Amino acid sequence: MASSFSRRREHARVRRILGQNLLADQAAVRELADVAAPAEGELILEVGAGRGRLTGELLRRRARVIAYEIDAGLAAALPVAEGLSVRTEDFLTVAPPREPFSVVGNIPYALTSAVVDWCLGARTMRQATLLTQWEYARKRTGDYGRWSRLTVLTWPEIAWELAGHVPRTAFRPVPRVDGGILRLRRRPVPLVREDLLPRYRALVECGFTGLGGSVQASLGRRYGQRQAAAACRAVRLTPGVPVGEVWPEQWITMFRLLGARPRR
Repeated sequence: MASSFSRRREHARVRRILGQNLLADQAAVRELADVAAPAEGELILEVGAGRGRLTGELLRRRARVIAYEIDAGLAAALPVAEGLSVRTEDFLTVAPPREPFSVVGNIPYALTSAVVDWCLGARTMRQATLLTQWEYARKRTGDYGRWSRLTVLTWPEIAWELAGHVPRTAFRPVPRVDGGILRLRRRPVPLVREDLLPRYRALVECGFTGLGGSVQASLGRRYGQRQAAAACRAVRLTPGVPVGEVWPEQWITMFRLLGARPRR
């Protein structure tokens, strides 16, 4: 029989392979659960349950938890508890539940984009509370003063929020960077009508092409120079403003001014 020391070494090796650092600080665990704020009986999909610190906190708040942990050894060590179902499946291959649910997890940094994409595509997802790299959380929520294309494209349906900071010392093994709590919240009513979302996304993609060197120049190629200039003035954008400095709310207003039909 393998010793407990050997099992710990094996789990540490698997963690390195999977790129996940376990959350060891209980105060950080509580903060993550506080941001998720599950209602009693709410269905939670936990990504990367690890040793179950966050799992236990969610269960104490009376959520129903489906805990995904691909390390079979760690999964077997999770408690048997009412309201808890443990799965050793790959979370990214799972179909979203039909009922409304939320996602919570200290996710492997290497899988951040894939987990976020899964969440964005899950129509029944109410919100996701994800512990990511600090830089990623700041970048996606405009905390650097710049906004990414993915955030702007999904903004009518998804609110992106930087909800907390977790120091690197809260993890084991200790990673090179701090963590950030990223919350994705699906809006009950989209800011753009659902049938107009493809046109909104086309406008944003056009603006992010960089053709002409500015948002106004890029939009002018598709929607007309005069119309693009007028729309940029309406949202207080100077002619040469870089695309990353345009706020999501400004994109939505420009769409309302320009997006009915592109100029032919």
